[in-house]
Amino acid sequence: MTPIRKSEIFALILRVVMGTWFVYTGGLKIFGSGLDRFVTDIENYRLSFGDFAITGNIAVVFAYLVPWVEVIAGLSFMSGIFRKGGWWLLLGLVMAFVISVGSAWARGLDISCGCLGGTDKISYWQKAVEFAVYLVALGWIAWVEWKTSRQRNGLESES
Repeated sequence: MTPIRKSEIFALILRVVMGTWFVYTGGLKIFGSGLDRFVTDIENYRLSFGDFAITGNIAVVFAYLVPWVEVIAGLSFMSGIFRKGGWWLLLGLVMAFVISVGSAWARGLDISCGCLGGTDKISYWQKAVEFAVYLVALGWIAWVEWKTSRQRNGLESES
């Protein structure tokens, strides 16, 4: 049996921390500020892709869906149940957040992020650092798990 490495333990801790964070932020939107507030936050981004704009009923669908996806992805990622699916969901969420926040930043919008359910104005540089941390953490976790899987399956020699 292969001993557990420090990198695997750290990856597990990181998965639990990230999963807990996404459960918390999703829960804040659902049970804290409420999904109605999140609809307004989404509409404030004024996102549109050609003739498709995220307003009205479409914003409602996103506002009611995204927090639950955050909660499910977080629970999955930290518990290990459908861990890879949780990883992909978190990566998708982070990329959607990067695009949304980046678009608002590029257009100079002075809005509330909506991330934690509050009304505080967004700090774009702080969000850029936060998203970079998420992406580095997700990439590192994937690398550790891929490497561990290959070693356990005898596809790589131990170093």
